[in-house]
Amino acid sequence: MKVPFFDLVEQHQSLRGEIKTAVGRVLDSQYFVLGKNVDALEKAIATETGTKFAVGLASGSDALYLALWAAGVGPGDEVITTPFTFFATAGAISRLGARPVFADIDPRTFNLDPSRISSRITSRTKAIVPVHLFGLCADMDAIRGLAKKHGLVVIEDAAQAFGATIDGHSAGSLGKMGCFSFYPTKNLGGGGDGGMLVTSSAAWAEKVRLMRDHGSRVKYRHEFVGINSRLDELQAAILLVKLKYIGQWNAKRKKIAARYSRALKGLPLETPYVPEGYGHVFHLYSVLTEKREALSRFLAKEGIGSAVYYPLPLHLQPCYRKLGYRAGDLPVSEKTSKKILALPLFPELSKAGRNRVITALRAFFKK
Repeated sequence: MKVPFFDLVEQHQSLRGEIKTAVGRVLDSQYFVLGKNVDALEKAIATETGTKFAVGLASGSDALYLALWAAGVGPGDEVITTPFTFFATAGAISRLGARPVFADIDPRTFNLDPSRISSRITSRTKAIVPVHLFGLCADMDAIRGLAKKHGLVVIEDAAQAFGATIDGHSAGSLGKMGCFSFYPTKNLGGGGDGGMLVTSSAAWAEKVRLMRDHGSRVKYRHEFVGINSRLDELQAAILLVKLKYIGQWNAKRKKIAARYSRALKGLPLETPYVPEGYGHVFHLYSVLTEKREALSRFLAKEGIGSAVYYPLPLHLQPCYRKLGYRAGDLPVSEKTSKKILALPLFPELSKAGRNRVITALRAFFKK
């Protein structure tokens, strides 16, 4: 029995009729940009995340870029973030001419370690961008405390964490602005690129609305130079269908993750850690093992998918050599990148599929 690392086909088949109807309505209307579906989705996402405003954008990357821009980040500024994440987090900082400053991660949660932030703060620091990696929120109480002390803006990269919580408070509502991605593989994914910024600040929401549409409030009148980053009606229509199911999909992810963690207990690997009071939505289920490469090859031979997120921390990426980081500067991130392996996990993964993964892992370590 083959087990894919990730598979969207079954999910699509279960929603095919609803999605076909929703997309058909958009096609029949011939209204494709910033229409009633986008408006409805923005309202629904704001309600879902416990924020006052949501702004639909072309991608999660643009959400990060526009959040930083709205916060006044620009050339000469510094923004503290994690080196253990997808490139878009740091890329948004660099696109504004600012400098990404990397602080190391917590070895258990893989998220930005608040105890590593203070030493990175300088007079040029403007913001902190914690990433809720793999579906687990960062330690926002500690991060917000540091930000308040130093007068910094906290912008959440919640691209992988739609539905994640801390003590019942949703990812996206824990900082000044929150950024989501609707890339198809995300817990809430569309039919292509798409993103959303959420905030409870009317001023920031309005600024981002202008920025996403070339700085224009009135057609052909531009208050400043913005960009084109508008969520389209087709994506919004698909996401409105899927949003109805996100709660049960996340619940299934948690159930599969719990089954993995129970079954893998006692093996020489580390399973995901979930702090008390945190609602992990398991965008990815990643384990740590000294035998990562051998295990990955073994699973592949067994017809079981796996993947590495992330093999090279951002501070060691070729494009950031000019920042002056060296191997050994952020040891937890570097060590984690050599040991981490994500196992198959998606809501439609069958009981037989996950048992197949468990059996294979036990067989590998028994050898």
